[in-house]
Amino acid sequence: MKSLLPLLGRYAFTLAIVAIASLVAWQAWTRYESTPWTRDGRVRADIVRVSTDVGGLVTQVAVRDNQRVEVGQLLLVLDRPRIAATIARADAAIAEARAALEQARKEARRDIALGDLVATEAREQNVAKVKTAEAALKRAEADRHVARVDMQRTEIRATASGIITNLDIHAGDYLAAGTQAMALVDTASLRIEGYFEETKLHHVAIGDSARIRLMGDNAEITGHVESIAAAIADDQRDETGNLLPKVAPTFSWVRLAQRIPVRIYIDRVPPGVRLIAGRTASVEILPADVNRVAASSRSHS
Repeated sequence: MKSLLPLLGRYAFTLAIVAIASLVAWQAWTRYESTPWTRDGRVRADIVRVSTDVGGLVTQVAVRDNQRVEVGQLLLVLDRPRIAATIARADAAIAEARAALEQARKEARRDIALGDLVATEAREQNVAKVKTAEAALKRAEADRHVARVDMQRTEIRATASGIITNLDIHAGDYLAAGTQAMALVDTASLRIEGYFEETKLHHVAIGDSARIRLMGDNAEITGHVESIAAAIADDQRDETGNLLPKVAPTFSWVRLAQRIPVRIYIDRVPPGVRLIAGRTASVEILPADVNRVAASSRSHS
């Protein structure tokens, strides 16, 4: 009997260890299957593609790569003498059109004064000359307006506050109209995009709190769910020439859950954490009861 007790004790100890391990494994599996979390997250930001509306040589680059800029700050200056010459040519065309219009009006007033002494056909021709001269003057004034707008747009300025990146342009380079000169990261739009499995979306709601950790950083970023994507691409379907859907003829028996983008608004960033667009992040959405406890603690504090 005495030898049986140590054996039962060892069995009981082993069974207890197995029970504890099973409980821990069950909780881990339940958390993995039900808790909305993902390691497939990214830091995202809106990118302003800085380009030029007019073509010309670059005469000045006023910023450096990875430099922070503010709204309205000068970035580039294009060749201004060419546009200045265009404005001067437009001014000359306006002066010429005004002189022609004044001459046509004098001839028209003279015909009116002479009355029946002037043939009807000649009077009509002079009236047509006045209208033609008026149209020519309006066209010349419009050309000058366009030239002045082009002159203003030879100075390319920042349309958002952020950081310049991918700057690979120098004085002397030629920029064609519409060519992208550099990228501007709008730092006010920095956010976290978490790609959650569709099986976990019923645990995600707008306003839920979120915890984010960037790869390589142990500090915790806090935020909340701002929105959930309304659509993703359907890789089983395509369009044909007659607008009928083309559906893939095969279907895999193993169905993997698709991932849906969830946009996380950043509430707080710990000191020293660098939010660089494209960085990898792990995102965890807190359950509703945890959100209520956090909200109540904030209200009491």
